[in-house]
Amino acid sequence: MSETKKQSRTDASGSNPWDSLGSPTLLWSPTSGLPLQDGLYTDARFPVQNLPIQTDVVWKRPKEICPFPQFIADGATRMDICQGELSDCWFLSAVASLSLNPCLLHHVVPSGQGFQQGYNGCFNFRFWQYGEWIEVRVDDRLPTRNGQLIYLRSSNKDEFWSALMEKAYAKLKGGYNALNMGFPHEAMADMTGGVTEEFMMPSDHRTLGSFLRPLLQKGALINCANSRGSVEKSNEFGIMFRHAYSVTGLETIKTTVGSVELVRIRNPWGKAEWEGPWSDKKGIEWNMVSAEEQRRVQRIQQEDGEFWMSLVDFCQNFETMEVCHQSEDTLSESGNIKPWKCTSHHGRWISQQGPPQYSLTLLEEDDDPSDPELTCSFLLALMQKCARQRGMLFPVALHIYKVSHKCFDLVLSTTKDLGYVPRRELVYRGRLAPGHYIIIPSTSEANQVGEFLLRPMSPRLAGLPSANEARDLFVKHCVKGPYCSPLDLYNLLTETIAKGVFAGSEKKLSLEHCKSFVVLMDVSCIPSALLTNTLVSGIFMTFDKNKNQALEYLEIPPALTAFLHMTMYN
Repeated sequence: MSETKKQSRTDASGSNPWDSLGSPTLLWSPTSGLPLQDGLYTDARFPVQNLPIQTDVVWKRPKEICPFPQFIADGATRMDICQGELSDCWFLSAVASLSLNPCLLHHVVPSGQGFQQGYNGCFNFRFWQYGEWIEVRVDDRLPTRNGQLIYLRSSNKDEFWSALMEKAYAKLKGGYNALNMGFPHEAMADMTGGVTEEFMMPSDHRTLGSFLRPLLQKGALINCANSRGSVEKSNEFGIMFRHAYSVTGLETIKTTVGSVELVRIRNPWGKAEWEGPWSDKKGIEWNMVSAEEQRRVQRIQQEDGEFWMSLVDFCQNFETMEVCHQSEDTLSESGNIKPWKCTSHHGRWISQQGPPQYSLTLLEEDDDPSDPELTCSFLLALMQKCARQRGMLFPVALHIYKVSHKCFDLVLSTTKDLGYVPRRELVYRGRLAPGHYIIIPSTSEANQVGEFLLRPMSPRLAGLPSANEARDLFVKHCVKGPYCSPLDLYNLLTETIAKGVFAGSEKKLSLEHCKSFVVLMDVSCIPSALLTNTLVSGIFMTFDKNKNQALEYLEIPPALTAFLHMTMYN
């Protein structure tokens, strides 16, 4: 089984760490710990039994492993990540990429934690789940054998941030056993909230530098792999098959015979490096580079898992790349880092109502002199929520329509290239002229009910209104509380339409329209026993076909129709 291609997140027994409602909340409940007699926190909910190998494993706290443990020693860097007995290089390569940006790392690994003053055996980490940052709390007991950590460890034996972070992520997923094999893009999304794309390596290396450089400038995390051989085997130059590596840099190196572009890569094992041209061991090419230039690019000649390759060799020895794009939400602009602009929208597919629609406005064309069409580049990410609860992923697609007063034309659709695909997150990259568009996320079959997170990203995006903007607009017009009256709705819609692509059409909106909207709209999207407060019991009983004291989605439209007819003629 490929180390980077297994999707299962259940343990060896097939159990699922999520509760019967599909909620992982109990895994990191702040109260899920018991103080021992020594006053140290113990996480009662961590699945200690979910270890791939139980033999001779002893759980120890860092102070039992070394006399002077530190949470972070001399800064958290990519050199603090050395793989242990778990096949979780997919996770470790993402951590190595994360460590390159202190802002991102500190968001996941909160500062102020340690083994000195205030130490109580408890450590906190943050991970992103479906648009929200979740705090995961663990104790500092770590699995050891013969007094040594058996899983992730730092090259500094007194440092423990990376080992504890691995434990927290294992708790999120259901135990250490759940980390055996997976996808780097899943770990990168969980640690950054970013949007991840997968690419095949280009056949022409000359395009690779211009492809990688803007990604790194936007703060993207990049991983690469070669799946052309068996697990734990390597090619003739030492590159492991089906093993995730981190792309940590791209530099133009000055040599005595000219300049060359090199890519810097890290193996999360902390060893087993590239042995071809420009390698630490056999790279005679470095003799053409001055000591000053080598210091500038921070080249270190030792067996530490990090190495340099030419773009030609990079293309020939790796097959795929996974790129995790960052937004301003998690990565602020600094220096050469220019993250994407992103907005998020939580939505639902609801039976009998058709697919939801969202506005997208592309403001300005890209600053790309090679683009003669003056278009705007963008990403659309559609993530299905609570797929574990449903036990399946819906085949989904995205459709984009150009809108104006005169037309409503389909301009792009993922179905043209991909069809409907059952993915946790569907990501679509495109270019369009500046203007106003409508995004329609859809499922392949009608009457499928589920929740999703839609995220458009662009260098100059003014796509969907932010959650704060929508909330402020609601508060402005609905001053009497959390409910919207027909008059409130009329004022709110009038202002919204007047500022959008359909400006002028707000004149056709009437108060009677808004009264109908309020009657038909159940804002909670949970049409069940709430209707008993408004429907006459006879209508309710007539349309409650299975007599379960609640109306199902398919039973609601005829019940509402009957109710409206009753109110019209009474």
